[in-house]
Amino acid sequence: MAGGAAADRATAWLACAEALRPVTREPATELLTLVWGPRFDRDHALALLARLPRRDGALAGAMQALAEHFDSLAPLDQQALRRHILRMHDNAACRESC
Repeated sequence: MAGGAAADRATAWLACAEALRPVTREPATELLTLVWGPRFDRDHALALLARLPRRDGALAGAMQALAEHFDSLAPLDQQALRRHILRMHDNAACRESC
């Protein structure tokens, strides 16, 4: 994947995490739940979207695009994404405690 595309995809994952803040104190944990298995957990994603205060078609579309992207990744790339989400979570925790 080209550097620009990877940066765009990382930005999309961060935006998804931020959009989940109204329904969870741990958006990174929810993202990990979505990508923990070999396929994106669409049922869990729909449950999260249903808990949002208002329906957001753009977020639903973005989450669907992330699901398709995740499912197309090789297992090692999926694992790398999980590690990236863990780092996001660790960085957010550090910012909150500093």
